[in-house]
Amino acid sequence: MEKELKRFKVLAYVVGVALLLLCVALVLKYVGDAPTMMRIIGPGHGFLYAVYLVVSIDLAIKARWSMKGTGLVLVAGMIPFLSFYAERKVHEKMQAGLPL
Repeated sequence: MEKELKRFKVLAYVVGVALLLLCVALVLKYVGDAPTMMRIIGPGHGFLYAVYLVVSIDLAIKARWSMKGTGLVLVAGMIPFLSFYAERKVHEKMQAGLPL
């Protein structure tokens, strides 16, 4: 289970950073009239989020998370800064052997 947890941790941080970059790109596109960054970051974040979903669901099945806990972790990748918080909570609960 350590390997799956580490994979989740890395992807949670990568998706979180990509989402923050996406927010910056969005502002630059609409405020600064510079759509280039959005064209690069947008698809990249979409791909990374899809990988995050697969890794999260894999960990959820192996760790027997509840449907609510799994859903919250999946949604965390769509809200800026929330994936960092979700990763920390998942790590704490998994280390303590508590259900999510």
